[in-house]
Amino acid sequence: MPSKSEQLSVFPAFFRVEGKITAVFGNGDEAFAKVRLLLNTQASVVAYTDRPEADYHAYLIANRIETVRAGFVAEQVRRATLVFAATGDAAQDRVIVEAARAEKVPANAVDQPDYCDFFTPALVNRAPVAVAIGTEGAGPVLAQMIRAQVDQLLAPSLGRLADLATSYRKTVEHLVPKGAARRLFWRRFFSGVVADAVANENLPQARRAANSLLQSAEKVEGHVWLVGAGPGAADLLTLRAQRVMMEADVIVYDALVPQEIVDMGRRDAERLSVGKRKGCHSKSQEEINDLLVHLGREGKRVVRLKSGDPLVYGRAGEEMAALRVAGISYEVVPGITSAFAAAADFELPLTLRGVASSLVFTTGHDLTGDVLPDWASLAVSGATIAVYMGRTVAASVAERLMQAGLPAETTVAVVENASRSDRRLLHGILRDLPDLQHRNELTGPVMVIIGDAVAGANFELSEPLVRERARSDEFARS
Repeated sequence: MPSKSEQLSVFPAFFRVEGKITAVFGNGDEAFAKVRLLLNTQASVVAYTDRPEADYHAYLIANRIETVRAGFVAEQVRRATLVFAATGDAAQDRVIVEAARAEKVPANAVDQPDYCDFFTPALVNRAPVAVAIGTEGAGPVLAQMIRAQVDQLLAPSLGRLADLATSYRKTVEHLVPKGAARRLFWRRFFSGVVADAVANENLPQARRAANSLLQSAEKVEGHVWLVGAGPGAADLLTLRAQRVMMEADVIVYDALVPQEIVDMGRRDAERLSVGKRKGCHSKSQEEINDLLVHLGREGKRVVRLKSGDPLVYGRAGEEMAALRVAGISYEVVPGITSAFAAAADFELPLTLRGVASSLVFTTGHDLTGDVLPDWASLAVSGATIAVYMGRTVAASVAERLMQAGLPAETTVAVVENASRSDRRLLHGILRDLPDLQHRNELTGPVMVIIGDAVAGANFELSEPLVRERARSDEFARS
């Protein structure tokens, strides 16, 4: 659930106004603007104006708008569906709104948010498609700036394309199976040959292309996307990842993927948590493989959402192998791996000319066995080591690297919850690293980066890894 600061105080909605009366009260620019806005709709506009300004009066006549030349009386609001109080007199506008509210008619008073039951948006009109931008009355100029950007994004032919889609809707509902097949049909309709023909004002060609799509529409084959959700910050999700999440019938996600990112998927997609996290595996990897195969065989389009990058400690290899054996198509959508996010948090160069020219990713568990891994010699020669899930094996990592010859004074950076607003940064040296396994307050994913290049990081926002040193540093500053 979004926090209170992320929740709207209004509910965006579209009123049905075709053939219904919308009443606009006022004589000047404010009323003129509301009438112009309403003429984007098929509402029956009634202008209540006792002394209209000349240009407004001419506009009302030119557009054959029903005009009532009289001062305000409460009975005028009774037959309206919406009321706009735009007299330019704040007190008079409040009187009009109170009269409308007494009749349970939604009303809007210009520049008086407390007397607005609804707000008028900045509107991008591609009828029957409309994009309405609202700021809850906070910034009309901002809304207009956004409107201009959206207007550039939407093709002028979009309305004609939507009209054509409306004429095909019942046929599609009859011929194309509900679910993935129907969604795929409409995606192709709105983004392919049909849309191009409409843009070129060739409606016969557009209809031929649409009919061809109908003839080829059939049960959709299952497909799986192995998607990297990134290190945790929602705005580090790639555009491709966002796109395929909006196409998915099912989203299968790990415990480390924040709910905020899971919620970015298509609203009616099924969401399945497989809960893979150290100490709380709700499903084994084999069960996850079987689940993906089962969903694919059902013809589902599945997003397998993994923290970081699916090809870096995401066990994507096992899932791809299972899908290949089952004959189910799949695609890998890369994500930003946690090592890069942690380095960015520390402003830390993972490679540094003349200092570190290679980079090693490891879980650290390689250093708990009897045989020292080959990459340990790379650390001694200057490589930067990025240790995933490193808190519980910190002591072993430090001991074995120092045994291999890495100096105890080698700089170490530690990041919990890399890229997120609740991230925590710690710094120290290699001999300090064993203290990390006693930091039980670090409950999020922890990344450890070791190497000479780490000395070039920005430590201003981090705290010392060893608590005693933190206290002595504080005493020295005092």
